[in-house]
Amino acid sequence: MKKISLILFFVAAIGELVSILTGLDQLHFICKPMIMVTLGVYYLSSAGENRSIVVLLAIVFSLAGDVALMFDSINVNYFMVGLICFLISHVFYIVAYRQHQSEEEANALQGIQKLRAAFPIVLAGTGLVVILYPTLGALKFPVIIYALVLVLMVINGLFRLGRTNSKSFAFVFVGALFFMVSDSLLAINKFLNPLPSSGLLIMSTYIVAQLLIIEGLGAHWRKG
Repeated sequence: MKKISLILFFVAAIGELVSILTGLDQLHFICKPMIMVTLGVYYLSSAGENRSIVVLLAIVFSLAGDVALMFDSINVNYFMVGLICFLISHVFYIVAYRQHQSEEEANALQGIQKLRAAFPIVLAGTGLVVILYPTLGALKFPVIIYALVLVLMVINGLFRLGRTNSKSFAFVFVGALFFMVSDSLLAINKFLNPLPSSGLLIMSTYIVAQLLIIEGLGAHWRKG
């Protein structure tokens, strides 16, 4: 089931990217939800006794966010629903990061090291909000809250350094960064200026983000 679900994940991901390139709505409505469904099955089949309900909830709310954003063009309320779902998903990922790390602090970032390491992430998140702020209209407050939680999600991935194996840290942190890139592209495209090939860029970075995070969390329990 582990290999089959991973293969189906890649089939769904490729199908979604093809639907963006070709404009095939039927393929889009099938493949986009299946990305997180198959990733969830992959997680269940690969995590074994170390599976976490928190990780599953992050996957479920990501799936709900994906579905809501599929109808964003119909009604702006769907965008709000999607925003809330992904915000909740990020909160669950933050909790999951803390579950998937050791309590040992000897090799972890300390004090000023944390501040220095987190500063570029905070700067990037703050800079994007400042740029988008005049164009957000009634969504100013929700977007700011979302950006704050997103930045915290990435920082918590960073702060796992020295508290897990190198593969788990790298996969989760790079995945979190890809998530931030994907969300930033979505926000720029929606609120500032339409981007060339925006759909392809947003979904490809999102797919990579989710896969790396889930694979990285699973790697915490394995050696290496």
